[in-house]
Amino acid sequence: MPAESSRPDLQTKCGSAEAFVPEFSVVIPCLNEAETLALCVAKAHESFRQLGIRGEVIVADNGSSDGSPSIARRLGARVVHVASVGYGTAVRGGVAKSLGKYVIMGDADDSYDFSAIRPFVERLREGYDLVVGNRFRGGMDPGAMPWTHRWIGNPALTAIGRLFFRSPVGDFHCGLRGFSRVAFERMHLQTTGMEFASEMVVKSTLLGLRIGEVPVVLHKDGRSHPSHLRTWRDGWRHLRFMLLFSPDWLFLVPGWTLLLGGLLATVMLLSGPTRLGPVDLDVHTLVLVAFVTPVGYQVVVLGVFTKGFASAEGLCPPCSLVSKLLGARLEAGLVGGIALLLGGIGEFGVVSLVSNKASLGDLAFRATMRHLVPSILLVAFGLQTIFASFFLRTLSVLTVPQTGPDALRASTDLPGTLRQPSLGDSNERVQPRLSEPRGAKRIRENVFGGRSNRHPVE
Repeated sequence: MPAESSRPDLQTKCGSAEAFVPEFSVVIPCLNEAETLALCVAKAHESFRQLGIRGEVIVADNGSSDGSPSIARRLGARVVHVASVGYGTAVRGGVAKSLGKYVIMGDADDSYDFSAIRPFVERLREGYDLVVGNRFRGGMDPGAMPWTHRWIGNPALTAIGRLFFRSPVGDFHCGLRGFSRVAFERMHLQTTGMEFASEMVVKSTLLGLRIGEVPVVLHKDGRSHPSHLRTWRDGWRHLRFMLLFSPDWLFLVPGWTLLLGGLLATVMLLSGPTRLGPVDLDVHTLVLVAFVTPVGYQVVVLGVFTKGFASAEGLCPPCSLVSKLLGARLEAGLVGGIALLLGGIGEFGVVSLVSNKASLGDLAFRATMRHLVPSILLVAFGLQTIFASFFLRTLSVLTVPQTGPDALRASTDLPGTLRQPSLGDSNERVQPRLSEPRGAKRIRENVFGGRSNRHPVE
C-alpha cells in the first residue's frame, strides 16, 4: 500500500506513474519526544523549502507511547515503526525505508537545528561520503551538555578514536550528521545502541571514505523527561566498540609491551642484582618476569590471530606481516617451536646437573634461578609457538575464499551497491534487513578492525 502523507507534493502527480523521488531524506529517531518532535519536523520541511530541495522527513519511531507518531504524520513526515529497541536500530530502520540519495540524521529533542542543514547539503553535493557536525567548533548553549560529557567523556572518547583509527573527526558523537546512501551501504553498520555513532565514524575511516566536518551549535533540548543517554553504560559501549574494533591497541600494543619489557628485565637481572632507585631487584623479580613475559607473548599471538581472521573476512584492511605469517608453512613454525623447546629442556638439564653437585645455600639458589628462569621461558615460548602454528594453519584453511555455488551467488551482491527500497506502508512495523559482509554472521557485532589510508578533514 502506498504511503499516505498530508503534504500534496508527496503524492503521485495526477495519478501518473511519476512518483516523488527525494534527493534528501531527514531521518529522526524518536522515542517519546512529543514535546519537541513537531519543531524538528517543521524545521526540516522549512529547510527543504528555503534550499529548494526535494526532500522527505522520516520519523523512525522506537516504541513511543506519547503520541509522537501521530504528530509526525500530521506534519507530513513518514513514520516507520522499528520494533527492536535501540538508537542504532532506529536509525538503520529509518534509513532502510528512506528514498533520498543523501540522508541527514539528527535527534528529535530539538537540540540540533534542522533549519541550519545547509552546510551538510553543500558538502554532500560536493561529493563527501560522510559529513559530521562538530559541537566543540560550533558552540554549546549553557546547560546543553553535562560538564562531565563536555570536558571528560566526549573529548576522551574522541581522542581514543582518533588515536586508534587515525580518524580526522573531531567530535565522534555529534548526533547531527549526513551521508550518502552509497556510503551507508558500504559501512554495513550493525550496532544497536548509542555506539552506532562511533561505528559510523570508525568504519568510514577504515574504508577511506571522504569525510567532512562542519561546526554545529548544540542547543539545550526542549523535553521535560530525562535524556535517553546513560553516561556510564553508553560511554562503556563506545569504548568497548573501539577496543574490539582495534586489535592493534587491544592486543598488540599491550602484548609487545609485556613481552619486550619482560625480556629486557630478564637480560638485566641475569647478570646479577640490579638497583632501581631505592628498590633492589633480584631473583624474586626475575620469577615475576618469568610469568609476565609468556603472557605478553600469548597476547601478541592472540593479536596476530585476530588481525588474520579479521583481514581474511574483509572486516579490516590486510596486514602484510600477518598475511606472510598466514602464508608460512606449518613446518617452519614447528621447527622454530621445537628448537626453543629443546633449548629450554637442555638448559634445564644443565641446571639440574650443576645444582646437584653444588653445595646448598643462598648463593647457589640465586645462581640456579638465574639459569632456571631462561630455561622455563624457552620451554613456554616453544610450546606456545608449536600450538600457535597449528592454529594459524587452521585459520588459514578456514578463511580461504569460497568457490562453490553459494560464493558465486553472493558475489552478485557487491558492497556499496545502491539499493532501491520501496516506499511501502509508512505505518507498518518493520525491522531493517541490511546486507552483511562475509563473516558478519559469525561476528554479528563486527568486532574486529584495523587501519587504512585516511583522508584529512576538508
